[in-house]
Amino acid sequence: MENQVPIKDKFCLTIDEASEYFGIGEKKLRKIVAENLNSDFVIQNGVKYLIKRKRFELFLNEISAI
Repeated sequence: MENQVPIKDKFCLTIDEASEYFGIGEKKLRKIVAENLNSDFVIQNGVKYLIKRKRFELFLNEISAI
């Protein structure tokens, strides 16, 4: 059996995980990531983008619309 860390405890989330966790569509998340590549909540791992969960939460708290 594989041990998996719950999404709420992960440091970084994939686009799929972030979509499930934050309730934001995958296309919208990809757009947000593309527009904020130099921000502190995006990590690029090859062609894969990861979202730092807590920093993205702070980002969402600062904006009024997505």
